[in-house]
Amino acid sequence: MPEPVIRPARSDEYDEIARVWMESWVSTGLEDASDPLLEKLRARVPMEVEKGWSLYVADDDGRLAAMLAIHLPDCYLDQLFVAPEYQSGGLGRRLLAFTRNHLPNEIWLRCVRENEKAWRWYEREGFVFEKEQVEPMMGRTMKYYRWKSAG
Repeated sequence: MPEPVIRPARSDEYDEIARVWMESWVSTGLEDASDPLLEKLRARVPMEVEKGWSLYVADDDGRLAAMLAIHLPDCYLDQLFVAPEYQSGGLGRRLLAFTRNHLPNEIWLRCVRENEKAWRWYEREGFVFEKEQVEPMMGRTMKYYRWKSAG
Protein backbone atom coordinates (compact mmCIF):
# COMPACT_ATOMS: atom_id res chain seq x y z
CA MET A 1 0.00 0.00 0.00
CA PRO A 2 1.49 3.39 -0.97
CA GLU A 3 2.29 5.91 1.75
CA PRO A 4 0.22 9.08 2.06
CA VAL A 5 1.44 11.92 -0.16
CA ILE A 6 2.40 15.18 1.55
CA ARG A 7 1.07 18.11 -0.48
CA PRO A 8 -0.25 21.64 -0.05
CA ALA A 9 -3.75 21.78 1.40
CA ARG A 10 -6.66 23.08 -0.67
CA SER A 11 -9.23 25.47 0.75
CA ASP A 12 -12.04 22.99 0.04
CA GLU A 13 -10.34 20.63 2.54
CA TYR A 14 -10.36 22.99 5.51
CA ASP A 15 -13.33 21.28 7.22
CA GLU A 16 -11.68 17.88 6.88
CA ILE A 17 -8.37 19.32 8.13
CA ALA A 18 -10.19 20.62 11.22
CA ARG A 19 -11.66 17.14 11.78
CA VAL A 20 -8.22 15.47 11.57
CA TRP A 21 -6.83 18.15 13.90
CA MET A 22 -9.59 17.56 16.45
CA GLU A 23 -9.38 13.75 16.32
CA SER A 24 -5.62 13.83 16.78
CA TRP A 25 -5.83 16.38 19.61
CA VAL A 26 -8.56 14.36 21.33
CA SER A 27 -6.38 11.22 21.07
CA THR A 28 -3.99 12.89 23.55
CA GLY A 29 -6.67 12.57 26.23
CA LEU A 30 -6.43 16.27 27.07
CA GLU A 31 -9.86 17.23 25.73
CA ASP A 32 -13.02 15.50 24.57
CA ALA A 33 -14.38 15.73 21.05
CA SER A 34 -17.21 18.22 20.79
CA ASP A 35 -19.06 20.28 18.23
CA PRO A 36 -17.79 23.55 19.80
CA LEU A 37 -14.18 22.34 19.56
CA LEU A 38 -14.65 21.31 15.93
CA GLU A 39 -16.25 24.67 15.10
CA LYS A 40 -13.38 26.52 16.79
CA LEU A 41 -10.83 24.61 14.70
CA ARG A 42 -12.88 25.06 11.51
CA ALA A 43 -12.85 28.81 12.08
CA ARG A 44 -9.16 28.83 12.93
CA VAL A 45 -7.83 27.06 9.81
CA PRO A 46 -8.64 29.77 7.20
CA MET A 47 -7.78 32.53 9.69
CA GLU A 48 -4.31 31.03 10.30
CA VAL A 49 -3.72 30.49 6.57
CA GLU A 50 -4.51 34.15 6.01
CA LYS A 51 -2.05 35.07 8.79
CA GLY A 52 0.77 33.14 7.11
CA TRP A 53 0.46 29.41 7.64
CA SER A 54 1.89 27.17 4.95
CA LEU A 55 -0.64 24.36 5.31
CA TYR A 56 -0.03 20.81 4.11
CA VAL A 57 -1.86 17.53 4.34
CA ALA A 58 -0.87 13.90 4.10
CA ASP A 59 -3.26 12.52 1.48
CA ASP A 60 -3.94 8.79 1.58
CA ASP A 61 -5.68 8.31 -1.77
CA GLY A 62 -8.25 11.02 -1.04
CA ARG A 63 -8.40 10.53 2.73
CA LEU A 64 -6.57 13.02 4.94
CA ALA A 65 -4.15 11.25 7.27
CA ALA A 66 -2.49 14.32 8.80
CA MET A 67 -2.16 18.08 8.78
CA LEU A 68 0.97 20.18 9.03
CA ALA A 69 1.12 23.96 9.51
CA ILE A 70 4.41 25.83 9.37
CA HIS A 71 5.15 29.54 9.43
CA LEU A 72 8.21 29.86 7.21
CA PRO A 73 9.26 33.48 8.02
CA ASP A 74 9.42 32.63 11.74
CA CYS A 75 10.95 29.13 11.33
CA TYR A 76 7.95 27.95 13.34
CA LEU A 77 6.34 24.52 13.27
CA ASP A 78 2.87 25.51 14.45
CA GLN A 79 0.82 22.31 14.09
CA LEU A 80 1.63 18.69 13.30
CA PHE A 81 -1.33 16.38 13.84
CA VAL A 82 -1.66 12.81 12.59
CA ALA A 83 -5.10 11.13 12.54
CA PRO A 84 -5.26 8.44 15.25
CA GLU A 85 -5.49 5.55 12.79
CA TYR A 86 -2.22 6.71 11.15
CA GLN A 87 -0.25 7.32 14.36
CA SER A 88 2.85 5.25 15.18
CA GLY A 89 3.42 4.36 11.54
CA GLY A 90 6.19 6.85 10.70
CA LEU A 91 3.98 9.53 9.16
CA GLY A 92 4.86 12.07 11.86
CA ARG A 93 8.55 11.49 11.18
CA ARG A 94 7.95 12.00 7.43
CA LEU A 95 6.12 15.28 8.16
CA LEU A 96 8.98 16.40 10.37
CA ALA A 97 11.50 15.56 7.62
CA PHE A 98 9.31 17.53 5.19
CA THR A 99 9.41 20.48 7.62
CA ARG A 100 13.20 20.23 7.89
CA ASN A 101 13.42 20.40 4.09
CA HIS A 102 11.52 23.70 4.20
CA LEU A 103 13.30 24.99 7.31
CA PRO A 104 16.75 23.40 7.03
CA ASN A 105 18.62 25.55 9.56
CA GLU A 106 16.32 25.97 12.52
CA ILE A 107 12.81 25.13 13.71
CA TRP A 108 11.04 26.12 16.89
CA LEU A 109 7.73 24.85 18.23
CA ARG A 110 5.47 24.83 21.25
CA CYS A 111 3.85 21.82 22.81
CA VAL A 112 1.27 21.58 25.60
CA ARG A 113 3.09 20.44 28.75
CA GLU A 114 0.51 17.74 29.47
CA ASN A 115 0.99 16.25 25.99
CA GLU A 116 3.96 14.19 27.16
CA LYS A 117 3.81 11.77 24.23
CA ALA A 118 4.33 14.67 21.81
CA TRP A 119 7.10 16.52 23.61
CA ARG A 120 9.02 13.31 24.36
CA TRP A 121 8.79 12.49 20.62
CA TYR A 122 10.17 15.93 19.68
CA GLU A 123 13.03 15.42 22.15
CA ARG A 124 13.84 12.05 20.52
CA GLU A 125 13.81 13.86 17.15
CA GLY A 126 16.53 16.26 18.28
CA PHE A 127 14.53 19.22 19.60
CA VAL A 128 15.95 20.90 22.70
CA PHE A 129 13.73 22.21 25.50
CA GLU A 130 14.11 25.96 26.05
CA LYS A 131 11.42 27.13 28.47
CA GLU A 132 7.88 26.75 29.79
CA GLN A 133 5.36 29.56 29.64
CA VAL A 134 1.65 29.91 30.34
CA GLU A 135 -0.20 30.77 27.13
CA PRO A 136 -2.99 33.21 28.14
CA MET A 137 -5.15 32.53 25.05
CA MET A 138 -5.20 28.79 25.76
CA GLY A 139 -4.81 28.86 29.52
CA ARG A 140 -2.26 26.05 29.23
CA THR A 141 1.42 25.80 30.00
CA MET A 142 3.44 25.40 26.83
CA LYS A 143 6.88 23.86 26.47
CA TYR A 144 9.09 25.62 23.92
CA TYR A 145 11.55 23.60 21.83
CA ARG A 146 14.15 24.40 19.19
CA TRP A 147 16.03 22.32 16.65
CA LYS A 148 19.12 23.62 14.87
CA SER A 149 20.95 22.00 12.00
CA ALA A 150 24.30 20.52 12.95
CA GLY A 151 25.73 21.93 9.70
